[in-house]
Amino acid sequence: MGAEQDVAPARHDWAEREMVRRLSVPSGTIGGVDTIIVAEGLVKTYGKVRAIDGIDLQVTRGTVTGLLGPNGAGKTTIVRVLTTLLQPTAGRATVAGLDVVRDAKQLRSRIGVSGQYAAVDENLTGFENLDMVGRLYHLGGKRSRDRAWSLLERFDLTEAGKRPVGTYSGGMRRRLDLAGALVAEPEILFLDEPTTGLDPRSRLGMWDVISELVSGGTTLLLTTQYLEEADRLADKIAVIDHGRLIAQGTSDQLKEQVGGERIEVTVAEASQLGAAQQVMSRLGAGEVGMEEHTRTLTAPVTGGVGMLVEALRSLDAAGVTVMDAGIRRPTLDDVFLTLTGHAAEDEKKAGASA
Repeated sequence: MGAEQDVAPARHDWAEREMVRRLSVPSGTIGGVDTIIVAEGLVKTYGKVRAIDGIDLQVTRGTVTGLLGPNGAGKTTIVRVLTTLLQPTAGRATVAGLDVVRDAKQLRSRIGVSGQYAAVDENLTGFENLDMVGRLYHLGGKRSRDRAWSLLERFDLTEAGKRPVGTYSGGMRRRLDLAGALVAEPEILFLDEPTTGLDPRSRLGMWDVISELVSGGTTLLLTTQYLEEADRLADKIAVIDHGRLIAQGTSDQLKEQVGGERIEVTVAEASQLGAAQQVMSRLGAGEVGMEEHTRTLTAPVTGGVGMLVEALRSLDAAGVTVMDAGIRRPTLDDVFLTLTGHAAEDEKKAGASA
């Protein structure tokens, strides 16, 4: 009996150490880089529709990766597969070394997810929502309460935390939803268009919160339609269109792919658009975009400010009256127009496969 009593604790300690070791195993190393999310040949179909069409993706531990694409591109479907909410039709994916299908139950305890729409109960207070999440994660009563109040303070919702969520603004609900994704202190966070529909002030506030999380070591994968958002937050951007990965790199690298700069010119009269387009076509380095209702033309150029001066001189010589003119770096629409042939807002949301 004495021997058994000595051996049992040793076995228990070994089991605990083994569990910790398994949970701490890195997802893998690709090219000498520690990867925590890996997708290989990922496919998800709905009948004849291929919502995800052979995606290969790697996310480095402790970084931010942005999935950039229009509505219907497949961004949300990718997130749903990686967070175990959908099973892929083909291919495989691992998150934190765990297979998203085979190890789904174990994986859910290690990730946080905030979807496109705030998943909060309007009849409960902010505190009750977060406390409930903590209890669902089996944190225990005291830790759930402490964590709830701590997150409410962090997201500037302490006073609002005592009120029903039905009284919250859209920005407050979005912050509460993100707080809910952080209750269990996940090492990996998935944010699906976290700032869509927010006013500029709320969006900036959300960006600050996300930046703080990343600086603390959280690995983040976010979907967005806004290049500005990806530019601000993401270390790497993967451009998704029609379920396919069509480009990836840093924000600067993507901008360089579509041309370094754009000249924008607004003319005085709609009747002058044709003449202005001819001038811009001669000077530009690609197709000239035209918005008739705003009387604005946009042309990719090389040569910087000098090319803007030349364009203004040429337009004046052609008898075109310019009301406004400027030069800027590419935007999301420029990236998508070049890479996909359409602007980001041209795509309509494709049902559940967004």
